[in-house]
Amino acid sequence: MIRAIPAGEAALLINGRSRRGAAAYEPALRAMAHAGVHVTYSTLVHDLESMRAAVADVMVRGCSLLVVGGGDGTVGTVAGFIADLPVDRRPVLGVLPLGTANDFARTLDLPAELAAAVAVLASGKVVDIDLGRANGLPFLNVASLGLSVEATLALRPAVKRRLGSLAYPISSMVAYRRHRPFRARLEFPESEHSPLELGDLLQVTVGNGRHYGGGNTVAPDAGIDDSTLDVYAIQAGRLRDHLSVARLIRDGSLIQHDHVQHLIARSLVLHTDEPQPVNLDGEIATTSPVRFSVQRNGLDVAVPVHITHLHHDAVRN
Repeated sequence: MIRAIPAGEAALLINGRSRRGAAAYEPALRAMAHAGVHVTYSTLVHDLESMRAAVADVMVRGCSLLVVGGGDGTVGTVAGFIADLPVDRRPVLGVLPLGTANDFARTLDLPAELAAAVAVLASGKVVDIDLGRANGLPFLNVASLGLSVEATLALRPAVKRRLGSLAYPISSMVAYRRHRPFRARLEFPESEHSPLELGDLLQVTVGNGRHYGGGNTVAPDAGIDDSTLDVYAIQAGRLRDHLSVARLIRDGSLIQHDHVQHLIARSLVLHTDEPQPVNLDGEIATTSPVRFSVQRNGLDVAVPVHITHLHHDAVRN
């Protein structure tokens, strides 16, 4: 089923704290006007509460297209607000990739250049995708515990702005030197797998989308509309083992590594020996124990018309 992007009123919400957000605000408005996208509400925000208030304003105004400019954390937060609305009140989500990693945009094959991303809003189509949930909180790409959290904490905003995606491997090396292995129990409420007890863990990652960490692939067959989560656990080992894992992360073939356990499930409850912070799309947002689930087709999003791996089937959970 092909659905056109609604031609009615549009809203633009840009996170001024994202890597290119503040500088892109005025150019984005001009580009949308030039492309024929009718913007009736726009705002530049700098914090979570302002985002929440802006989305509420969009709902009151009845805008059919909500365009969000920022990184994965910004887009995921707004996506959560939208997905919490009744189905008949959810606007289509448009994305201007203005962050550092922009993995959600990569999953949707959205162009990084501003004018090209705006052109998608005028000439693209609508597909529906899944939203991951961790203790009820939304994530589009991945949720993780362990090394990735420590890497996020080591990722200084100034370095992130200056180096872009190159900051991720640098922060990971810093985090690796500080990491303490942990234990976890994985339970599967829908009885898809037997419970797992895993020890000496470096990281547990739960993927909803296809990409994370600046272009790394969750798994070769991972999809953001398959109604499942890709779960993998990396066990600690020697440095050369971790280096070999790092080489396989880019295309998702790390799931074949001896130190990696990979499972596919619709839901998961994860317990750890000690409470562990949980990273959702680059933001530390909750703590274990954590329940993961999929909100099937929770979002309608604008994508380029050439996309064939995503569709609009309007089946919600």
